[in-house]
Amino acid sequence: MEISKIVITGGPCGGKSTAMSWIDNFFTQIGYKVLFVPETATELITGGVAPWTCGTNVDYQKCQMELQLEKEKIFEQAAETMNADKILIVCDRGLLDNKAYMNASEFSEVIKAINSNEVELRDNYDAVFHLVTAAKGAEEFYSLANNAARTETVEEAAAIDDRLISSWTGHPHLRVIDNSSSFEDKMKRLLTEISSFLGEPEPYEIERKYLIEYPDIEWLENHPSCQRIEIIQTYLNSANGEEIRVRQRGVDGNYIYFQTVKKKVSDVKRVEIEGRLSQAEYLKLLMDADTTKRQIRKTRYCLMYESQYFEIDVYPFWNDKAILELELSDENAEVVFPEQIKIIKEVTDDDSYKNSSLAVM
Repeated sequence: MEISKIVITGGPCGGKSTAMSWIDNFFTQIGYKVLFVPETATELITGGVAPWTCGTNVDYQKCQMELQLEKEKIFEQAAETMNADKILIVCDRGLLDNKAYMNASEFSEVIKAINSNEVELRDNYDAVFHLVTAAKGAEEFYSLANNAARTETVEEAAAIDDRLISSWTGHPHLRVIDNSSSFEDKMKRLLTEISSFLGEPEPYEIERKYLIEYPDIEWLENHPSCQRIEIIQTYLNSANGEEIRVRQRGVDGNYIYFQTVKKKVSDVKRVEIEGRLSQAEYLKLLMDADTTKRQIRKTRYCLMYESQYFEIDVYPFWNDKAILELELSDENAEVVFPEQIKIIKEVTDDDSYKNSSLAVM
């Protein structure tokens, strides 16, 4: 049984309700059992529980996040009992959506109250797909009519959209679906991104990699849509052309763990299969580390820019350069770089800049 849990998020009037129908129809047809976790905020607000009816916004957010955690837990428990090979749990908004509706001190108080942390809440999902509000690029279609809990003006909706993207920045697999096409094509692009993530028909990763000048760290750390992540990557013994690694990923002492198996298909396309590990499983796998390679420690800056998700890796052994990567759903897609990023050259097909090569002692 394969169980994947994804988030469909986005600004007000971004198309989430329609997207749920498209996802249900498409993935049911190709053999998935699709489960939907309803949007918790809408349930509470239409039921009379809202930030303006509770004592404070913090009181409301505690209620919402506790309920959301419990709902997702129940759906996961139910999925384990089902007679299906492939199950897709689709969350109509995820826990980090709530961060966009709180200031920093409120968010800190709430996650402490529910005995969690930001890394655990964000990376609890396998992938996150953000549908940009119609208030950004499709203003004529922005409406409050189809959601009784929606009250935002066009300007407010655009601002919330930006805050939501910032809240999820740092997730290992975040994709933004903008309004650069018709609404129907927007839905098709969403299905393509989800299919690519799930590996239908194969788990291909289309990736571009660039050698860049050492980035402006202060600019990155102050950018509202950038998140710093600490990574320790260890390569394991492998054979048959495979690359197997385990990774500790997080920040400020809060970490999650992954195992990744990669196999090259072409210069820019490869099969990649990734799974979550418990801390105990991670520590056990470290015993099979490839002793011919050193651990790779790096600081990753996840930057959302022009609906593109850049990952900038800064290594302790370089002070004049760094590596920038991004994943694409189309090999021929145009890449738009921030002006603060200075490209030295593309190194997508240069094996000497792969982490596995940098790990060679």
